[in-house]
Amino acid sequence: MPVIAPMPAARSARIPGQREDAEETTAAGTTVDHLTETYRAHYRSLLGLAALLLDDTASCEDVVQEAFIRVHSARKRVRDPEKTLAYLRQTVVNLSRSALRRRILGLKLLSKPMPDMASAEEGAYDQLERDSLIRAMKGLQRRQREVLVLRYFADMTEAQVAETLGISLGSVKAYGSRGIAALRTAMGASA
Repeated sequence: MPVIAPMPAARSARIPGQREDAEETTAAGTTVDHLTETYRAHYRSLLGLAALLLDDTASCEDVVQEAFIRVHSARKRVRDPEKTLAYLRQTVVNLSRSALRRRILGLKLLSKPMPDMASAEEGAYDQLERDSLIRAMKGLQRRQREVLVLRYFADMTEAQVAETLGISLGSVKAYGSRGIAALRTAMGASA
């Protein structure tokens, strides 16, 4: 009589429509709960990042919420849950760029002039400084401006800036130093 050995435990075939195990879901990408917690914990910093790249609060809120929606729908691609915040930041930066491009196009198509600014009496000196800095920042290359905004206004480390923009740490340092040198030159010339 032949001896029948037990079959080794094999993974059961997945039936279409059947839910995957929680372990497999986590391995395939970040979980909805982790993404939501990361979004809640870093909402204000993401909003601040958008505010440095855009100029009105409503647009900033829209960009941050759209970033959450986009990362949520693509969460399977976030293989390492520790990089969820980096994906959110990168998406905020990209959506801010897109919003600025749409505004530029809108301004080109705008036929009537923009309304006047508030009275010059309130904070005239601060406004002149701010205007001078804005003009100087607009004169920088795009990458230099992005590195300086993320590094000094969003208070990120050089490594975080590199991860957010998807460039090397050396590139962040180079863009930063060249951007600061260009700002010094531009601000010195306007003073």
